[in-house]
Amino acid sequence: MADNLPTGPAWPRETDALLMKVLNGLASNWSYVDGRAADLLEIESDPRVTSEMLDSWETAWGLPDPCIAEAVTIADRRNALVQKMTSEGGQSIPYFVSVAQGLGYTVMIQEYSPYMAGMSRCGDTRTDIYSNDYRWVIGYPSIRYQWTVKLTNNRETWFRTGTGGGEVGVDHMVTIALATDIECVIRRWKPAQTEVSFDYSLLAAAFLTDSSGTFLTDSNGVYLTGM
Repeated sequence: MADNLPTGPAWPRETDALLMKVLNGLASNWSYVDGRAADLLEIESDPRVTSEMLDSWETAWGLPDPCIAEAVTIADRRNALVQKMTSEGGQSIPYFVSVAQGLGYTVMIQEYSPYMAGMSRCGDTRTDIYSNDYRWVIGYPSIRYQWTVKLTNNRETWFRTGTGGGEVGVDHMVTIALATDIECVIRRWKPAQTEVSFDYSLLAAAFLTDSSGTFLTDSNGVYLTGM
């Protein structure tokens, strides 16, 4: 600010001059304003790292999701925000598996087809001989509109330190959430003509997966579990 002033005896640059004291006071305030503006532009404008404006971001995108009844951390809220902003939608099995993964779950999805003479075949019609997912089953024609989401793990939220982490005295060291969120979200986005059910029986013997989410098997092809 001093460098932009005119030069001459009327514009002293000595630090103890009244003019420099005034500029020091003004410069401190404008430095704070400049820093806050930088924060808004570089941090708060990015939904992946926003903190101060997270509430505003959520309001703009219709969050928090009414399906999420459990307490969530700042990191969970950011993740939900980014997911909603980048989601392209879909109605395929891979899409719903990815939705579950985004909420912290690993699932398998089974669809059903009624046995039809002239079209279906007898024998072992499983696409995977180690699963119970048969291609055709005996039942009413309407079972073609039924599908099942099988949960193989429950969502765990661990306490995290640092920016956006847990809050001491508020958040638990680890929280095992109910699965009401995944049920609510999938029922909301499922194809309108279908009915979905949820199977929790596999939670007692959670299957092991690698880093890509692929289920691990032994040399005989039998699924490995965490039991």
